Amino acid sequence: MTAQRVVITGLGAISSLGVGADRNFEQALAGHSGIGLLQLGGDRQRPDTPAAQIRGSLPELVKNSELPIFDRFSLLGWAAASEALAQSGLDATVAPERSGVFWGSGMGGAGTVESGYVDLFIDGKTRVRPMSVVAGMTNAAAAQIALRCGFKGSVNNYSSACVSSAQAIGEAYRHVRHGYADRVLAGGSEALLCYGVVTAWDALRVLAPFDAEHPERSCRPFSAGRGGLVLGEAGAAVMLESLASAQARGATILAELVAYGTSNDATHITKPDADGQERAMRQALEQCGLPASAIGYINAHGAGTPAGDLAETTSIKQAFGPLARDLMVSSTKSMHGHTLGAAGALEFVMTTQAVRHGAVPPTAFLDRPDPECDLDFVPLEARRGVPLRAAMSNSFAFGGSNVALIVSAFR
Repeated sequence: MTAQRVVITGLGAISSLGVGADRNFEQALAGHSGIGLLQLGGDRQRPDTPAAQIRGSLPELVKNSELPIFDRFSLLGWAAASEALAQSGLDATVAPERSGVFWGSGMGGAGTVESGYVDLFIDGKTRVRPMSVVAGMTNAAAAQIALRCGFKGSVNNYSSACVSSAQAIGEAYRHVRHGYADRVLAGGSEALLCYGVVTAWDALRVLAPFDAEHPERSCRPFSAGRGGLVLGEAGAAVMLESLASAQARGATILAELVAYGTSNDATHITKPDADGQERAMRQALEQCGLPASAIGYINAHGAGTPAGDLAETTSIKQAFGPLARDLMVSSTKSMHGHTLGAAGALEFVMTTQAVRHGAVPPTAFLDRPDPECDLDFVPLEARRGVPLRAAMSNSFAFGGSNVALIVSAFR
């Protein structure tokens, strides 16, 4: 079978920057931060912990009677997926058997699991919510999205820490490219801002300290003063479709996904390895059918950890050689935090928007760059009016998994 071109016909996003793919990109371009003091429900709090938390109510897309079967990560997933579905213009006349959902989440229904533990071991109850399993299972978001879209093709769930949703998008790309489906709604969601999960991450000593004077500046990727990552919550989605399918139904094509590189470090469970990251980027560059010079922008993994940011700087130099100096590289995690399993999808949406609009979001609050992180990390201010032929989105994870996705302008 001839390999299919894979295009993007819909985008969706919800994060601490706002609701909607356009809103998220506008806020990122403006350098606005969604980071503030973590606010947990109930008596258990974590004072002086920064987080990229979605404030206010979520879009009302689910009936009240259905809420018991929805963990927050599934609600975020459906908010993003429904936006991408609507933008794609798909309707019930499109063959559901040729439509799938590939989704990623690192922690799944973390809030549901924690609620059950509180019921049993703190409040002394002998029962938990009847739908705890259905709401908390890691594939709950994927299943709910497929159910509401009526998609009857393959529904796959990926849980690979911080590359979960990037992996979901990449595997969906392969699925469509090789003819197993005409379209896949791909992405990820994460809602882990609960006491136990945040405390566990704090025990790893990778969280950034709270900036009491400027809470929104707590995450500072590639900065000389960076102190770690800031946890966040989000949902993000892309509708991937074969070019033939999109053209047959007259869909608006937003961009084209042209490569998916993936590798594993196999060196350490948490310490990043520049060589492994380089392999993922090189693999994507070899697949994309474009010269490396066509890549004008990289949305970096850039979580804000001392070791991680330095490793990524090194791996970009190794993968691109002399061309690395000409690249614009930025980390939008400086504004929306690290959304773990949703990060790859959220940042891929940002990257696609950058290509569509010819604008690159900044690495916010980068007023004192680390001398060893010596690429053009687009400090402080967005770059506008910069036509991009193609861009790369990097995602790296604990466990050593690496993903590089390349999106290009549709031609």
